[in-house]
Amino acid sequence: MNKNLSSISFSKIWKNLGPGLVTGASDDDPSGIATYSQAGAKFGFQFLWLSIFTFPLMAIVQEMCARIGLVSGKGLTKNIKENFSRPVLYFIVLLFIIANTFNLAADLGAMASVSQLLLPSISFVNYLIIFAFISLLLQIFLNYQQYSKYLKYLAFSLLSYIVCAIFVNFNWSEVLYFTFLPTLHFSKSEIFLVCAILGTTISPYLFFWQSDTEVEEKRQVSKQIIKNMRSDIWSGMFFSNLIMFFIILICGATLYKNGVTNIETVKDTAEALRPFAGNFAYLLFALGVIGTGLLAVPILSGSIAYAVCESLDIGFGLNKKWWEAKIFYGIIVTIVFLGVILNLFSFNPINMLIYSAVLNGIIAPFILYFIVSISSSSKVMGAFTNSTITKFFGWLTIFLMAMTSIAAVFSIFL
Repeated sequence: MNKNLSSISFSKIWKNLGPGLVTGASDDDPSGIATYSQAGAKFGFQFLWLSIFTFPLMAIVQEMCARIGLVSGKGLTKNIKENFSRPVLYFIVLLFIIANTFNLAADLGAMASVSQLLLPSISFVNYLIIFAFISLLLQIFLNYQQYSKYLKYLAFSLLSYIVCAIFVNFNWSEVLYFTFLPTLHFSKSEIFLVCAILGTTISPYLFFWQSDTEVEEKRQVSKQIIKNMRSDIWSGMFFSNLIMFFIILICGATLYKNGVTNIETVKDTAEALRPFAGNFAYLLFALGVIGTGLLAVPILSGSIAYAVCESLDIGFGLNKKWWEAKIFYGIIVTIVFLGVILNLFSFNPINMLIYSAVLNGIIAPFILYFIVSISSSSKVMGAFTNSTITKFFGWLTIFLMAMTSIAAVFSIFL
């Protein structure tokens, strides 16, 4: 009897987890993994506290985005277009496309290079084509219900980083110290990396994807639906920040402790782990990169397609067949194709990842302003506007990200 009850309870919880879990998991894409790996390799455990600091901010922002989609029945771009200046929207969408096309390209490149570690007989270019093809195949030919289930199960690939930590030696007292005592010396490299972490954690593509997938779910808004959505969001964002914590911990306990601070690619991170954490940890880290890349690439390309189609009033949606939304799916194909092409140029992979994260960090405060304003508007949200606490943390997030972005820009040019 108890076994049946626990089975029913788990089934109910799993059913209620959806866009929030997928969005949170996709946040730990190869770009995020590279950024967190850099933090651990260069500064050890120093930035573990950020995983706790960003969790509530990230969850509150994503909850606002989800609520906007649920209540209005429209995506974030459409709401911005109807309530703010169109030229400003087009400029933000343009920057968003640039940043996330590079992000997608870097994710594809990271997946391909890590795959070569596991099976070197296949060329880098062939891996790029394989992963691009898989991503497009899933988005174009699966209906949304099938596709969303696939994304939920892919989120489990991130558990590899928690398992990987089992094979790493570290001092728990030191870990707890840096987790609960924020440490920042305001050096140029620290400021730049904090901006990159915020940019890849509280990232614009998550905003657009969250609101539009809530629209795709086609749920009738009610207090219970809002409650379920919040559980989904907070669970997904907790999972995302937990994975950030373990990636920084793994790299801090192995690479930093052994003087391996110069990481050029995610592939370098996986290879560098091998002599210090063993073959199994190395394999888990590599498989995690591939799994989360397969999760993130469709979301990156899909979020761009959502933003462009809504800003131009073009029919869109993963619930539609490809012939019913040709431009929407055409944008997805184009962005993935550009991601493959960009990898054929001699970009430094880690720089492409980090700078795309920083650019996202610079764009985010502008989009966050629209999010907080719209979700606080009774005209748009009716009875489901932001609470006073939600508004406070929303404006606090904008302020913190704006200040960090300004500091990062100054650190680059001065």
